[in-house]
Amino acid sequence: MCFFLLCRGYVGIHSSGFRDFLLKPELLRAIVDSGFEHPSEVQHECIPQAILGMDVICQAKSGMGKTAVFVLSTLQQIEPVAGQVSAIVLCHTRELAYQICHEFERFSTYLPDLKVAVFYGGVNIKVHKDLLKNECPHIVVGTPGRILALAREKDLSLKNVRHFILDECDKMLESLDMRRDVQEIFKMTPHDKQVMMFSATLSKEIRPVCKRFMQEPMEIYVDDEAKLTLHGLVQHYIKLSESEKNRKLNDLLDALDFNQVVIFVKSVNRAAELNKLLKECNFPSICIHSGMSQEERLTRYKGFKEGQSRILVATDLVGRGIDIERVNIVINYDMPDSADTYLHRVGRAGRFGTKGLAITFVSSASDSEVLNNVQMRFEVDIKELPEQIDTSTYSKSNQCVKSGRSHYSGPVDGTIHVVVGGGGSHLSTFSGVTPRWSLYRDYDYGFVKLTAFNHSSLLFEYKKSSDGKVYDSFTIAREYKDVLACVHDSCAPTTLAS
Repeated sequence: MCFFLLCRGYVGIHSSGFRDFLLKPELLRAIVDSGFEHPSEVQHECIPQAILGMDVICQAKSGMGKTAVFVLSTLQQIEPVAGQVSAIVLCHTRELAYQICHEFERFSTYLPDLKVAVFYGGVNIKVHKDLLKNECPHIVVGTPGRILALAREKDLSLKNVRHFILDECDKMLESLDMRRDVQEIFKMTPHDKQVMMFSATLSKEIRPVCKRFMQEPMEIYVDDEAKLTLHGLVQHYIKLSESEKNRKLNDLLDALDFNQVVIFVKSVNRAAELNKLLKECNFPSICIHSGMSQEERLTRYKGFKEGQSRILVATDLVGRGIDIERVNIVINYDMPDSADTYLHRVGRAGRFGTKGLAITFVSSASDSEVLNNVQMRFEVDIKELPEQIDTSTYSKSNQCVKSGRSHYSGPVDGTIHVVVGGGGSHLSTFSGVTPRWSLYRDYDYGFVKLTAFNHSSLLFEYKKSSDGKVYDSFTIAREYKDVLACVHDSCAPTTLAS
């Protein structure tokens, strides 16, 4: 019997809680530690069936917690046996594999006997072979190429796999080369297993391909594509010439309130060049693209996820699946090549029902065509960016920084000027705190990090980003939870090369 469910729009907090799923106490404890109280609608629909071992195809909008569905369902069912791989999760990029592995580790904190490991190209295969031989994981996360190489050489045994999962399944199955790898891996696993596939975009053409891997799956689709766009995501476009993009980007980063922002470009060269220009303008920017070594990419991704930088310039390498909760603004510096890619890009903001803002630069007739396709397909009216935009429409109060750069030249007379909130907030003044902040006047960029606390106050330390050394510390009242501060000078941007 095949189950078909039509997902309704996200409705905020569902009336039930994770306890209603009768999950293991260890999982419930990890869920509480992670700050989750109520499941999203897709979690509410999927988890009760998935934990019973049912095959699942799930299409739901970005940021609605699809990853937690297969992570929690797998951890609920798995009974770890030493030396046996019980679950395999495949995805199309190394960064996504790394993130999924982290989610498994986060939710298995109180399952000490469970081992999870991630495998992808760019790492010496001997390292992976030694890991499989000496500390064989129960859950394997990886990209198809590396997993297949290890399985072909008999270093990775798949004969005990009970759970086979594809994340961003359309991306892997639409590519014939990647589909062949996935099929070969699939054939090495037992016939009797659970298969789960997830994506934000799942065309009617690819659905039958997914179902060939499954037995009477539970199917959750958003057939009304208008429902794929995110609740709470404000979308605008700006018409301009290529030569005007950098000046406009600088103006936006100065004017908008944001925790973190992702700027998408169309090529590796443009990512590197734009990041260089932003740094020259003293914006706290990093970039991630396929031209970097795997180690460098993951180091930068981890640093951005931890809030060490507030601006990320990237190619579509991070356009799918990557979940960074502080990101509330996405800027399409270059127009994506399709409506699907647009949806995945802007899905980096406004995740799990939070507010977000997406701004797209339109500089050619082909750009306008893609934007029109987005509006027709998803039935969304994307208007030109107004001169003034209400901050409350795309961000929660006291959570965002007013400007990606702020030249501080205020007083040092018994007050401290810092940026406060979940990843920053508006520039605020705290009276009655004795400052020792000569560094604020040195046009450097750094972080104020929480280092200790008690019932009434929080202790923070200021670190320069250039050398990581602690230069000062201070305390403020307990009601503020996180502090970030940055200062730098102004600059005049130039045109980005193609």
